[in-house]
Amino acid sequence: MLFLIAALRAIIEMLGLCLIGQGMLALLAGSKRQANPIYRLFALITHAPRRVVAHLLPKAAGEKTIGICCFVVLFCLWIGLALMRKFV
Repeated sequence: MLFLIAALRAIIEMLGLCLIGQGMLALLAGSKRQANPIYRLFALITHAPRRVVAHLLPKAAGEKTIGICCFVVLFCLWIGLALMRKFV
């Protein structure tokens, strides 16, 4: 059970760090970010969680809002798994 919690926590941590990296590259590269291969890799990795969060938000939500909400959800899951690991 502890291994499963640790593995899920590692995956969520990787997704959160990819979201941070994607946001930083978006700030640095500006409008040319789609041509950056690292940005595209981060976008590929974070596509699934961003899509899930986008379904939960209203359709008028922008990409920045979806990215920030996705990071908050991942962070809450990461903290929840840390607490679960401590008490299991």
